[in-house]
Order: sequence, then structure tokens, then C-alpha cells
Amino acid sequence: MEYLFALVVAVALAVVLLNFGVKRITIFEYEKGLRYAKGRFEGILSPGQHWYVPLFTMIQKIDVRPRFVSITGQEILSSDGVTLKVSIAANFEITDPNIAINKVMNFQDALYLELQLALREIIGAVDIDTLLSGRGEISQKLMEITGPKVAKLGLKLFSVNLKDIMFPGQLKELFAQVVNAKKEGLAALEKARGEAAALRSLANAAKLIDDNPNLMQLRLVQAMGEASGNTFILGIPSELAPIPSPQAGAARKPKAKTTG
Repeated sequence: MEYLFALVVAVALAVVLLNFGVKRITIFEYEKGLRYAKGRFEGILSPGQHWYVPLFTMIQKIDVRPRFVSITGQEILSSDGVTLKVSIAANFEITDPNIAINKVMNFQDALYLELQLALREIIGAVDIDTLLSGRGEISQKLMEITGPKVAKLGLKLFSVNLKDIMFPGQLKELFAQVVNAKKEGLAALEKARGEAAALRSLANAAKLIDDNPNLMQLRLVQAMGEASGNTFILGIPSELAPIPSPQAGAARKPKAKTTG
């Protein structure tokens, strides 16, 4: 009798399953599944194969791989009254699908708004020079401000970086002039340093020659040895020239003519 009852139950269950259908769903490694029973959230499914009856249950798959969001061309007024266009890029992932999907209408729009508000808050508190010299610090501040807020959305923020900072046309020209002036100043400074070094070398050489005149003769001999195909005319000092002997002078003296 018990066997017959179990058989009847199995047949009835099979009939129910055939009527209502049983489906299989595969959740991949980079996904999570949200299981709903009669519209109510029941839990998060891990990767693998899962069976369910569509009449009573629905499973929604969510891609939880890291993704990027880009905020471009935000016009922001700096503390010194300059209108800038700033672009940033953020890297994030879904850490809690229940919050990101069930508690927030659109988690990506919410993230976009949090980043946008934090960017305006930071840029509006600094001047142009601070912005240009501390881009890394601004990115760090964006992480500090938006990180805890984004965590409440079921997300984890990995990085936020400034992509581009665009200035108005006239300000671009002014910055270009400043850069050119700095480059010209550096070039003039290097030229002056080179000239000063050359003058110091000449002064040292002159002092050495004054202390030891023979150095000039040695330098001349060195230059002659290094040169090729050139003609040198040397003037021998009188104290170094040979003194002619009296006999040599007499031999060269012409004889006087005599008349008979």
C-alpha cells in the first residue's frame, strides 16, 4: 500500500513538473544569480548549474566583473573663477548584487552622480596652480570622498583618475606664453652658466701662464703636434737667437777694391 502511494505521488509530481516545466540555468564564473520566489528575493546563487520552476521562481544573472565609467566634459568653476572642463575615469565592481540591484534603481547612474558631485566639490575648492601641480592628490581625494558612499550602493571603487583638464582658449594662450618664457629663461640661464665657466677657465689659464711663462711655449708645441697641413710662423726671441762669431762676420764682409 505504501509503495502504491509513493508511486502515485511520484506520478503526480511528474505531471506537475511536465505541466509547469522545469528549467536549468548556468551561472558562469564571472556572474552571480539573484533568486526570486513569487517576487521576493530569496538569495544569491553562486556560479554553477541550477534548476528551477519558472512558474514560482525567477533567476536574474548579474555580471560582477570590474567595469569602467567615464565622466567627460564637466564644466566646473575653480576657486579663482576659471571655468574648466574636467574628465575622469573610474574603475569599480559589484560586490553586493542584492543592494546594487534591489536597493538602487540604477547603480551606474548613482555612481556617476556621486563622482560628479565629489569632483565639483574638490575642484571648486582649489585654484588653477594647485590643480595642475596636484592631480594625483585630487584623484586620491576623489577616492576618499566617494569610496564610502559607493560602498553603500553595493559597489567597490578601485581607482578614480583625472583624464583631461581643458582650459578656455585665451587661458591656453597665456599658459603657452608662460611655458615659453620659462623655457627661454632656462636656456638663457644655461648659456650664462656656460659663459661663466668658460671665463673662469680662461682666467685660470691666464694665471697659470703668468706664474709660469714656459707653459705658453709648451702649449704651442702641443698645438703644432696636433695640427696637420698648417703653416706656422714662429718668432724666436732675441735672447734665444744664436750670436754670430767675429770670424763669420769677417768672412761675409766683402773685400775692398784697390786701385793702382
